[in-house]
Amino acid sequence: MCRSIKTLREPYTEQVTTEDVQAAALQYVRKVSGFRAPAAHNAEAFQAAVDAVSQATADLLDRLEVRPSPNRPAPAGPGTGSVRSPRPARSPRPARTG
Repeated sequence: MCRSIKTLREPYTEQVTTEDVQAAALQYVRKVSGFRAPAAHNAEAFQAAVDAVSQATADLLDRLEVRPSPNRPAPAGPGTGSVRSPRPARSPRPARTG
């Protein structure tokens, strides 16, 4: 949905700040509403939505119980959850003859 919203739970992010939660909420509300900045007559509703999403996000992060998966090792450090290893180099195809 919003590529600029980063994962805010451990082990992907060690220290989540209030600013991180607010930034994610703002990006979400911008995407859903279609407004980068609302007009004056929508500012109150826009900010109320940002506040509600921020609170819901904080509640979610506080209540999540993250357990390591037995099938997949935990990422090595923050921000490494979606990084893939480079593909091995392919050997060139043999030239066709005839």
